[in-house]
Amino acid sequence: MTSRRDFIKGAVLAGVGGVVPGCCASAPRDPAGRGETALIPIVDTHQHMWDLGRFELPWTKDEKPLARNFLMSDYLEASSGLNVVKTVYMEVDVTPSQQVKEAEHVIEMCRRDDNPMSGAVISGRPSSDGFRDYITAFKDTPEIKGVRRILQVGETPPGHCLGDKFVESVRLVGELGMSFDLCMRHGEIPDAAKLADACPDTQLVLDHCGNAEVHSADRSKWRRDIAALAEKKNVACKVSGFVATAKKGEWKTEDLAPIIRHCYESFGPDRVVFGSDWPVCNLSASYKSWVGALKEVMKDEPEEHRRKLFHDNAIRVYRLG
Repeated sequence: MTSRRDFIKGAVLAGVGGVVPGCCASAPRDPAGRGETALIPIVDTHQHMWDLGRFELPWTKDEKPLARNFLMSDYLEASSGLNVVKTVYMEVDVTPSQQVKEAEHVIEMCRRDDNPMSGAVISGRPSSDGFRDYITAFKDTPEIKGVRRILQVGETPPGHCLGDKFVESVRLVGELGMSFDLCMRHGEIPDAAKLADACPDTQLVLDHCGNAEVHSADRSKWRRDIAALAEKKNVACKVSGFVATAKKGEWKTEDLAPIIRHCYESFGPDRVVFGSDWPVCNLSASYKSWVGALKEVMKDEPEEHRRKLFHDNAIRVYRLG
């Protein structure tokens, strides 16, 4: 069986066009980098995957393009040539009764040598009575890096993440050496700041740039809220996902740039991480077009900072080693 070391080595070679050192060839080109040479490895911190024959995802019924299987083979095809060396699986809001089954499945995937999945953020219900037992069961499972509870659904009204039991559970997540991902309505980012204050020892990750809307005519409140949240040193910002708010075929890189730039400038080069949000990104953009747009926006930043965004920060935030 191929070792993970060999898999990553192969991914790197594929990502740079398979050029063997010493060959007389020009510098390889990045298919998503608008001409940039493919030097920076990518850690994708927001990789979804689902098999509807195995898991129930009720929310996909309202998103017809997503109401089919998206497997690892599909992910590898979508990300081919981009030098993706590691991924973090992101829970997919399965029916609550299947949360343990989902966790067990992705743990097994992380232990295999035929894919780049190196860790997982699993689903959880921090406000439930059974959360402590549920998450503690994974305390000695190194593949489990964190927990997420989607907060932009009907059963989680504004302020839900500030309830006593929820806060206690997020503190426990930190005590167990895990992180907590926040996927919330953009108007509720101040709740994330309050949660960060209440859980100073837990690494929080704000998904999708706080769900900023690409075509919004006025992002002034979002800008203020992001800047305030960035003052909380236990929060990182995931540059991911928000492209899905754009209309397919009706966005340009310059439409995304103000959101990316504001998050990068607010959180700084050490607290931003890249995520594809594949396959949800397909609602508006292919994996490669999203990566290409992000690289275009960041092209004038120092290589060290771009490497932090696409690789180094993810290794630290999600403890990938």
